[in-house]
Amino acid sequence: MTSQQQRAELQRRIWAIANEVRGAVDGWDFKQYVLGTLFYRFISENFANYIEGGDDSVDYAALNDAVITPDIREDAIKTKGYFIAPSQLFVNVAAKANTNDSLNTDLAAIFTAIESSANGYPSERDIKGLFADFDTTSNRLGNTVADKNKRLAAVLKGVAELNFGEFGDNQIDLFGDAYEFLISNYAANAGKSGGEFFTPQHVSKLIAQLAMHKQTSVNKIYDPACGSGSLLLQAKKHFDAHIIEDGFFGQELNHTTYNLARMNMFLHNVNYDKFNIQLGDTLEDPQFAYDKPFDAIVSNPPYSVKWIGSDDPTLINDDRFAPAGVLAPKSKADMAFVMHALSYLSSKGRAAIVCFPGIFYRGGAEQKIRKYLVDNNFVETVIALAPNLFFGTTIAVNILVLSKSKKDTTTQFIDASGLFKKETNNNVLLDEHIEQIMAVFDSKANVDHFAQSVPFEKVAGNDYNLSVSSYVEAEDTREVVDIAQLNAELKTTVAKITQLRAEIDAIVAEIEGEELEA
Repeated sequence: MTSQQQRAELQRRIWAIANEVRGAVDGWDFKQYVLGTLFYRFISENFANYIEGGDDSVDYAALNDAVITPDIREDAIKTKGYFIAPSQLFVNVAAKANTNDSLNTDLAAIFTAIESSANGYPSERDIKGLFADFDTTSNRLGNTVADKNKRLAAVLKGVAELNFGEFGDNQIDLFGDAYEFLISNYAANAGKSGGEFFTPQHVSKLIAQLAMHKQTSVNKIYDPACGSGSLLLQAKKHFDAHIIEDGFFGQELNHTTYNLARMNMFLHNVNYDKFNIQLGDTLEDPQFAYDKPFDAIVSNPPYSVKWIGSDDPTLINDDRFAPAGVLAPKSKADMAFVMHALSYLSSKGRAAIVCFPGIFYRGGAEQKIRKYLVDNNFVETVIALAPNLFFGTTIAVNILVLSKSKKDTTTQFIDASGLFKKETNNNVLLDEHIEQIMAVFDSKANVDHFAQSVPFEKVAGNDYNLSVSSYVEAEDTREVVDIAQLNAELKTTVAKITQLRAEIDAIVAEIEGEELEA
C-alpha cells in the first residue's frame, strides 16, 4: 500500500468513527475525543516500543503490572517523560472496552495516572493536563453511564482499527497525518471549530522554508502564537533533526489549543526534552524573555486582535516595543506580534510572519513601526499571497520576512497572488508554487510582474509603504489592440453602413413613389 493509499484509508476510517459517534456528540467535541484517543494509542505504543527495545521476545502489553520494578518505572519517566503500566496500555483497554461497565471512569483514572507519573520530574510541565479536554464523564457523551461507555468504546474500537503499519516505519507520520486531517477538516468547516488555530500545511511549509533558508543549523525554532503547533512541526518535517539543535518552542493563549500543541509534539515523536510549549498571553506575559534568542521564528498570529496596548503605560518601556517609540494600536495588535518576534530573533536568524495586509499601508502608529523596521534594515521580504488560502478567511494575507543579518539595504517584494490551485473550499499552494517563491527569495532577482528588490530611498520616499502592489507592477492581461488595424476596420464598417443607408433610402424612395402613383 502506497503512502497516499494509507493516508486515504486512514481518513476513511476516521470518518467511519465520526459517523458512528458524532450524531450525539458535537463535531468540535468529537474531534477532541478522537484526537485524545489517537494520542493515547500513540503514547501507549511509543512507550511499549521503548520498554521492549527491539527485543521480539518481550511483549510489554502481556506483562503483569507487578513485574515492573520502581527502578524500571523511574528510568522510563526520566527518558520518556511519563509511565504507562501494561494494564493501562491502549491495546489492553480497547480490547475490553465493549464489555467494561466502568470504561469511562477507568479511562479517567488511567489518564490521571499517566499525567501524575511525571510529578516531580523535569517532564511534569510538558505532561500535565494533556488529557484535560478528554472528559470521559461529560454529559456530552450521553446522559447515562451506559451511553457514555458505548460512545467511548466506539471511538476506542475505531482508533484501534486504524492501520499505522510498523511502529518504526511510517507510524509516526501517519499519526501526525491523522491529527492534521482532523484539525484541518474541522477548521475548514469553521463554526466554533477553531479555524483561527490552524495554518494549512502548504502555507506552513512555505513559512518554515523561509525562516530556515540557507541556515545549516539553528539553535531552536519558536512560534509566539503557536496554535496546534503545525508551523513548528513543518520545520521538523522538512529539515533534518540535527539542524534544529535545541528543539521547538512556543506559546499559546487558548488552553485547549495549548494541549493540542503538546499532543502534536508527541504525535510527531518530539520527546518532552526537545520542546517547550507554554500557556499564556504572549504580548502581556511572554515566557521566553530571558532565553537565548532564536535563530528561526515562524508565526501566524491572530489577525487584528485587541490588546491592552497604551492602556498599560509600562509597555512602552518594554524591551520588545520601546525601540519603535510607539505601541501598536489597541484595536490591532498585529505590529505588536511583529515587534515581539523581532525582539526574540538572533543576529543570524530569520522570522517569517503571516500578516494582515492593512499593517503595510495604514498610517499612524503602524507607519511609525514600519519606519523603525525599514530604517534599521530588518525587513528582508514582503510576500503577497493568493486569497482564500486560510481557513476562516478569504483575505489575501502577506508574509513578512524579518532578518537581522541583511547584506544590503534593499527590501524585496514578491507578488505571489497568482500562485495557487483552486479547490472546493480553499485555494492551495502547490510544491511548484513554493519552489517558485523560494527561488526568487533566494536570488533576490527582479522579475517583471512578480518580484522587485527596492532601494531604501524609494521605500522611505513612499512614506514607508510596504504594500507589494506599490512596487510590483501587475501584469496587464488586457488584449493588445492594433490601432491602425482597428481604424481600417472602422473605415470599412463606416463605408458598409453608408452603402446600406443609401440602399435603404433607395428602397424607401421607391416605396413612396409607388404609393403616390397609386
